[in-house]
Amino acid sequence: MFTGIIEEMGKIKKLHKGTDSARLTIDANVVLTDVKLGDSIAVNGICLTVVNFSPSLFEVDVMAETLRKTNLGELKPGDRVNLERALRVGDRLGGHIVSGHIDGVGVISRQEREDIAILTEIEAPPEVMKYVVTKGSVAIDGISLTVVNCTNRALVVSLIPHSAKMTTLGHKKTGDRVNLESDIIGRYVERLMGFKENDSSTNDGKLSLDFLAQNGFL
Repeated sequence: MFTGIIEEMGKIKKLHKGTDSARLTIDANVVLTDVKLGDSIAVNGICLTVVNFSPSLFEVDVMAETLRKTNLGELKPGDRVNLERALRVGDRLGGHIVSGHIDGVGVISRQEREDIAILTEIEAPPEVMKYVVTKGSVAIDGISLTVVNCTNRALVVSLIPHSAKMTTLGHKKTGDRVNLESDIIGRYVERLMGFKENDSSTNDGKLSLDFLAQNGFL
């Protein structure tokens, strides 16, 4: 589990592609201060397992499903990636709850400066947009951001100068692809509203005062 607060940008040192998999070697600093074999590190928002490390780099294996569902397969040596260690009990939750499991890949369709901020519009697939709400949270390449506005096909986020400087999103351009993870709370709500215990529920997924009371919300 992660928070979406990026600790540092690493750099791809090597990318070895197999038939349906890959191994990434990543230069890093901060995330290696207390690393152990088997630790989880989010790379561009994707939860990956450390399989080897030294004082200045670490290696992760990427399976076929991850290559298909994310932008990791498009990386090349020299590219920068967002890095975050897994959340520890007792840490401040500065962003929002991020699982590290990508829902889909979006495309940057527009960038516009508004005073100190950079407004970035990202076109996203329906399976992501169904869970996105204005003023809600979304993880973009692992970065926890607030949704400024959204439609059925796209969302807009605003980057302050610090976020633009400290993450890869500040270096992206129109047409670039980014990993997207929607707020997991929306998925739990959808599941709860559509759940039928023993197929005997008469709620049919519709939200009502009776339904909320029966499930402890009132």
